[in-house]
Amino acid sequence: MEEKYQCQKKKERSEEEYKKLMNRLNRIEGQIRGLKRMLENDAYCPDILIQAAAANAALNAFNRELLSNHIHTCVVHDIKEGKEETVDELVDTIYKMMR
Repeated sequence: MEEKYQCQKKKERSEEEYKKLMNRLNRIEGQIRGLKRMLENDAYCPDILIQAAAANAALNAFNRELLSNHIHTCVVHDIKEGKEETVDELVDTIYKMMR
């Protein structure tokens, strides 16, 4: 039997936050599909690389927004509740993002 990973924590997002993040992901998904089409259509390497860099920048922008939301909501809440281990979790997450 296959074991599934289940996240122990969840976050309820406001409708505005959810929509902003989903819109970013939808645009990134479109950029990735565009990259695939460029490759299928034998586009010139530098043109593909420029588009890949744009997709990467868009994903970085998504990460920055999500991280900012996390710090302003989850991290602040946990610190106020005395759960200072959240800071260690945040630092660990940032290290993993920077690999």
